[in-house]
Amino acid sequence: MLLDGDAWRQFFDAFERDAWRFEAQPTYTMPREQENVARFLRGEDKPLGHNSAWHEKVRAYKGTGRSVGRVRVVRRPLTDYQRYQFAWGIPGNIEAGEDIRILDVTHEDFGLPLTGRDWWMFGGARIAHLNFRPDGTQINREVHEGDSAPYREWRRVALERAVPFTEYVKGFGLPAPK
Repeated sequence: MLLDGDAWRQFFDAFERDAWRFEAQPTYTMPREQENVARFLRGEDKPLGHNSAWHEKVRAYKGTGRSVGRVRVVRRPLTDYQRYQFAWGIPGNIEAGEDIRILDVTHEDFGLPLTGRDWWMFGGARIAHLNFRPDGTQINREVHEGDSAPYREWRRVALERAVPFTEYVKGFGLPAPK
């Protein structure tokens, strides 16, 4: 079943305990982000209110006792988009209450499915695939109807091997977030 627009929002918002994302694309080509990515690459300042709609949602989820987290998969050298995320996106998401960890797969894949598909897991059982073209353009979102056990195992491995964002940034000499 495809999840677009309101169907996606309802599916997402229905989680009772936790929402967790396996985020593996090296680049996301999201139309609403293109201008901000270009601004970042030109060395401009981050606009006020950057990503504020997501921050409000995360705070609202946390306010009802729910949690949101993700593991961001990277390979070095980081792509321009990943550098943008590290500087402008992730710090604000963490400040809003999201648990974000980095899994560097430059030298090892840890047995994870690094096939170019992202996915969300809700409550350890409901899975939604996020499908992308090779350039990072999202094609669609769809409910996974099969067994969620492999996803729970991949989540366990990813969380076991990933490091908190601030630790990753310090450990690899990346600029500290502003």
